[in-house]
Amino acid sequence: YRLLVLVGGSAACRAPRASPGELTFVTWKPNQPAVWDRAVAMFEKAHPGITVRRQVGPHSSTAFHDLLAQKLKNRDTTMDVFFMDVIWPAEFAAAGWTRPLDDLFPPAERARFLPGTIAANTWRGHIYGVPAFVDVGLLYYRKDLLDAYGFAPPDTWDALARQATRIVAGERRDTPGLVGYVGQFKQYEGLVCNMLELVASNGGRFVDRAGRRAELASKPDLEAVRWVRRSLVGSVAPRSVLTYEEPESLSVFLQGQAVFLRTWPYAWEVANNPGRSRVVGRVGVTALPHFPGHTSAAALGGWQYAINAASTHRREAWTFIAFMTSPAMQRYFAVEASLAPTRAALFDDPEVLARNPQFADQAEAFRLAVPRPVTPVYPAVSAVLQRTFSTVLAEPDAALEAEARAADAAIDRLLAMVPPGP
Repeated sequence: YRLLVLVGGSAACRAPRASPGELTFVTWKPNQPAVWDRAVAMFEKAHPGITVRRQVGPHSSTAFHDLLAQKLKNRDTTMDVFFMDVIWPAEFAAAGWTRPLDDLFPPAERARFLPGTIAANTWRGHIYGVPAFVDVGLLYYRKDLLDAYGFAPPDTWDALARQATRIVAGERRDTPGLVGYVGQFKQYEGLVCNMLELVASNGGRFVDRAGRRAELASKPDLEAVRWVRRSLVGSVAPRSVLTYEEPESLSVFLQGQAVFLRTWPYAWEVANNPGRSRVVGRVGVTALPHFPGHTSAAALGGWQYAINAASTHRREAWTFIAFMTSPAMQRYFAVEASLAPTRAALFDDPEVLARNPQFADQAEAFRLAVPRPVTPVYPAVSAVLQRTFSTVLAEPDAALEAEARAADAAIDRLLAMVPPGP
């Protein structure tokens, strides 16, 4: 067979019609193209007679989603394998666009992957994607400053606030612009991730386990949001965090102007790049804190392989996916591109850790990763969450419980649009 992975650039680009035995794969524009070129060559060598060509779609997750949705909605049989963002599986599965993989990806094999990545790919008891690599929220900190004040990395949010307050006060003369904490609190998807981590680390949830009712007005959720309003935004974190996405928050930290930073794994390389960072060699990273009596939580990000339900080359598609998500290839991507593996055992792999020593400190966060609500109406649910959190954080006098109840009602209406399933 020949495995054809289309080469193109936009939704308007028409793929050639596959001939018998050919297979198509659509991917986004990678940050490390040479690494992916070698991976494809390795597959071709392992599977003589299969030729791989790639269609490279937009780098933007939103634009890539639109490209895929157009192809899938049109039952485009020239696309067989594609990448899914972690928040798309339920949407694509409910639309009937993706093939369930239960017969190819059995429970015993799924157990080798990080639990959160499997949960994100599961819809109504069926698995629709194979996790390729993972992102999670992490806590970066100024190791030199914590050491100077005799602090270990904080386990709880209250400990973080106490440490940040003490260090900022002690450093005021030498670094008058130093702030205690920065994260992503602008009204966009990053705000949902930040708040998910805070709520989940207090035992709360945005939506119940059945995916039928919102829980923002529950006690754990309200307690966590009150803490953010009282002890984080406008306190150890400046009110300007309400305008920060990833670049702005990272820039403050790289300039040496923040004690703590919440962001994604990619920041490790940047923070230790002398051409971009003033804190090279003075940075630590660990799991995010939690509230007393609960455990740390990290918002799950990442990408997965899926098979088009309209594909006529499913066996060949699975051959490609199984190869690319094998232990050997996940090790390859971790070593060559620092892409965090989804197979749990690789976080103890000597070769992976030799190239990515930061993974040793991040392993707990990857294992504790929490997916955002798994529902086909997630984009609309996220819009409600963004508006609600932005309002209650930007307006200290906003009636928190009333806003939470209104958000629950709005989300419940959205969830009710999803037909009940088994």
